[in-house]
Amino acid sequence: MMDFNTKNHWNKTIYKMWAPVYDNFFNSGKFRNARKRVFENVIFEKNKKILFVGVGTGADLEWFNHLESTVIGIDYSTEMLKQAKNKFKDTPIKFLQMDAQNMQFPNDSFDLVIGSLVLSVVQDANLCLKEMARVLKLEGHIIIFDKFSPKGKNLSPLTRIFRPIIMLLGTDIGVKFESLLEGNNKTLTVQEDEDVMFNGMYRKIVIKKSHH
Repeated sequence: MMDFNTKNHWNKTIYKMWAPVYDNFFNSGKFRNARKRVFENVIFEKNKKILFVGVGTGADLEWFNHLESTVIGIDYSTEMLKQAKNKFKDTPIKFLQMDAQNMQFPNDSFDLVIGSLVLSVVQDANLCLKEMARVLKLEGHIIIFDKFSPKGKNLSPLTRIFRPIIMLLGTDIGVKFESLLEGNNKTLTVQEDEDVMFNGMYRKIVIKKSHH
């Protein structure tokens, strides 16, 4: 297993290569339909602050009205951000290069935090979720679209074999969401958990931050 800084550097290198072709794989076909399914029924209130964590090429941004809210997208990869900035250059969206595991925002900054395919990419998914919760306002929501290991099951022998190989491509197929939630369940409550794609490997999870 790579150490924290090595994994971050490796991800930067990998996503520099992914950036020019990312949308061809992850914003087309089944993935595009999945993003639509995740976001098409989400009601976005006016004059809210919305944070996209791991915004990448901005694949999720097309499902939102960018003129009625303050929208910020962060990503660790400058090359992925360049793709997003080019797509949305005529919008007021602000793009920042930032580590999702160490966000440079004050506590309770955003009404809504969205993380698509980011918890399976970062070195420390638990730390990333904690940061998402930290910058979220009380009574705010987190929307997650990501791949996780099957609920209530251990990783299969085949998955265990291929997991370190796939991690070299910049993603982890063995993240267990239920374990992440255990470390954050003092303030976070799951309101929705929906299978979206590939027999539940990809899920939409909506979380609310509140006092317990």
